[in-house]
Amino acid sequence: MTIITALLALGGLTLLLAIMLIVANKKFYVYEDPRIDVVNDLLPQANCGACGFPGCKPFAEAVVKGEILPGKCSVNTEEGQQGIASYLGVDLGKEEKQVARLACGGGTNVAVNRSKYEGLKTCQASSLISGGDKGCFWGCLGLGDCAVSCDFDAISLNEHSLPVVDVDKCTACGDCVEACPKGLFSIHPISHRLWVNCKNLENGDAVLEECQVGCSACGKCAVDGKGNLIQMINNLPAIDYDKDHKSQDAIQRCPTGAIVWLDDKKGIVKGPESKKIIRKGKRRLETS
Repeated sequence: MTIITALLALGGLTLLLAIMLIVANKKFYVYEDPRIDVVNDLLPQANCGACGFPGCKPFAEAVVKGEILPGKCSVNTEEGQQGIASYLGVDLGKEEKQVARLACGGGTNVAVNRSKYEGLKTCQASSLISGGDKGCFWGCLGLGDCAVSCDFDAISLNEHSLPVVDVDKCTACGDCVEACPKGLFSIHPISHRLWVNCKNLENGDAVLEECQVGCSACGKCAVDGKGNLIQMINNLPAIDYDKDHKSQDAIQRCPTGAIVWLDDKKGIVKGPESKKIIRKGKRRLETS
C-alpha cells in the first residue's frame, strides 16, 4: 500500500510539473522569425563586429527586421550578400570596406634600437620598460602583438619586423587596435589612400637619426595638399578625409616618405623626392 501511495504521489507530482511547464512555455514563448536562421546561414560567421553588431546572429536579426541592409556586412562575399537580398526581397545596399591601417614605416632596416630588450617577446611587455627599446618612442616595436590578436590571419610581420595588413582578409574587427601598446593601428575606409605613415611627434632632422622614414615636420605636404586638405598638428600632418583626398599631390615633395599613397597593386607608394631605402639588414647606430 505504501509503495502504491508513493507511486501515485510521484505520478501526480510529475503530471503537475508537466502541466506547469506547458503553461510556462505558452505564456513565455517568444516567437523567432524562421528567416533569421536562413539569413544567418548566408553570413560568413566571422563574428568580427565590424558591422557594429556583436555577432552574425544579431546582424541577421536586424536585417530581417529591416533595420539594416545586407550590404552592411563588409566581410561577406558578394554572393552571400546577394543571396540574402534576394531571399528577403530587399535592396542589397552597399557598405564601404573598412580596414586596419598602420601608422609606422619604421622597420629594422630604417629605424634603430637604442637598447636590447630581454624578456617576454610581446610589444606590451617591451613597452613597459621605458616605452620599449626603439629609438623612436612612438615607433612599432615589431614583436607582433597585432598579428597574434588577429583571428583572421590578416596581419603578418615582414622581413623588417613591421606588420603588414592583408586588406582582403581584414575584417576591421579592431583587435589589432586594442593590442598595439603604441596606438599605431586605426580603422579606416579602404578609400583612404593618402596616409601618414608615422606618429612621431618630434621635428627637425634629429628625427632621422632614429628613423630614416620618420616625419620631420617640414610641412611640404600641407603646402602641396589642395584646399587645406592637410594641417600640421603636433608636428604631424593631419589629413581631413572629409575633403577631396583622391590626389597624390601631397606626397610628391616629402623628403622621407612619411606620407604615402596606398595602392592595391603597388602597395606603399612614396613621392619621387623621398630618399630611397636600399638597406636590407638591420640599421646600426652610427657612432663618430
